[in-house]
Amino acid sequence: MTLFTRFSVLILALCLALPAMAMSLDEAKNALESAKSDGLVGETPAGYLAAVSSDQRAKEIVSAINDARREAYKAIAEKHGIAVTKVETVAGQKAVEKTPSGQYIQVDEHWIKK
Repeated sequence: MTLFTRFSVLILALCLALPAMAMSLDEAKNALESAKSDGLVGETPAGYLAAVSSDQRAKEIVSAINDARREAYKAIAEKHGIAVTKVETVAGQKAVEKTPSGQYIQVDEHWIKK
């Protein structure tokens, strides 16, 4: 095997393994409340989570949950014949309102502790 072939096989294996390394939705759901309580993750008015800190685990939680939210918002928008942005906005308002004291929400691009 040539060096190029070996390198190509290594890159291919790495690319195939990356999704397996990603956090599953169930893992993210289980970790979400503690991440919010610890101030690592907060709600945004756009209907999605965002990492408050640069913590890698927080970013993984945010990514997994936001992917699921994006799909749910899309399905709701299609069902009701409205724009996805409308669903995102309403969901964001509700999420911010329901966020308990002590957790973070994003207001005007800044994080504040509710």
